[in-house]
Amino acid sequence: MRETISQEIGTNTGKIGISLSSGIDSTLILALLREEYPSNEIESISVKFSESTDETNASQKISEKFQTNHHILEIDNFLEELPKAISIVKQPFWDLHWYYLVKKMKDLTNVFLSGDGGDELFGGYTFRYKKFIELTAENSTTREKIIAYIDCHERDWVPDQEKLFHPENKFLWDDIYKILEPYFDNSLSPLTQVFLADYNGKLLHNMQPLYSSIHKHFDIQNIAPIQNKRLLQFSCEIPNRLKYDSDTNSGKILLARLLEKFNAKHLVSLKKQGFSVNTINMWKSYGKDIFLHYFDKSRLLEDKIINPDWIKQYASKNDLNVRYVNKLLGILALEIWYRIFITNEVSPDEKLDF
Repeated sequence: MRETISQEIGTNTGKIGISLSSGIDSTLILALLREEYPSNEIESISVKFSESTDETNASQKISEKFQTNHHILEIDNFLEELPKAISIVKQPFWDLHWYYLVKKMKDLTNVFLSGDGGDELFGGYTFRYKKFIELTAENSTTREKIIAYIDCHERDWVPDQEKLFHPENKFLWDDIYKILEPYFDNSLSPLTQVFLADYNGKLLHNMQPLYSSIHKHFDIQNIAPIQNKRLLQFSCEIPNRLKYDSDTNSGKILLARLLEKFNAKHLVSLKKQGFSVNTINMWKSYGKDIFLHYFDKSRLLEDKIINPDWIKQYASKNDLNVRYVNKLLGILALEIWYRIFITNEVSPDEKLDF
């Protein structure tokens, strides 16, 4: 990681940025960065979402220890610039907090670091591992393990998922199973199979292409030391016990040990997983109103992509659980994407601030 940092930054004597949550990954990268560049000004950014858990006090203490110029980016309306963010990544995702962070970072520096990849490569999704182990056995079939893996992603789907789409667009779970089959139909141990699925689903085919599009748009260099090729290979070779301890449900064990060398482990949240917004509060505060505005005359409904009966059943409810809120936010993102790229009636500069 230190080699990656020094090779990418070189002899740069200017300001260097870093995305700083209160977690292990970004704190470790900051520690290595400060050790490698003791004299450079470091601009660190943490994100604070309205009506969500505020962990910026912890990031402030980490900033003080490693002597950075710390900035707290406060986001009141998480969805306000969703059309712009979607126009950049060209995919219908709603959770694009990285857009706001990089936009702010560009005002401070042209190069910044992040701790992305720690969860996927070194065992950070402890809640998923614990549940997967509880749902499977050594003799579980490939299909059983795939279903268990999907059950560990409750926030990404809803129990009546099949009814979400218009009858002319049949949703089949078998199609989803086929996508995941290569990760579970092999000789790897069940937990290693989960690591493999997470790496491909979360990092390789999600985070990396999305973030790359945002970096390119803002013409900014991002350095993710944990994702260097040598470390990727290393993460595949070390035993799982150095990633996850099922007895204590602890993850990223090896990275946590490295952090101890910098006397900073006591400052971090060991369960922290990046910046996250409270979607229930967001939905009640303004998300629901934005959704209903766009679905008053939805193009997805008019073109028979989404089932109007499903939308009517859930969109106006006052006590939705988080799974349905997340799904409705995903559908909102799809509606915005559709209006930008298919019907060409929404400008990327349109603000969702009504």
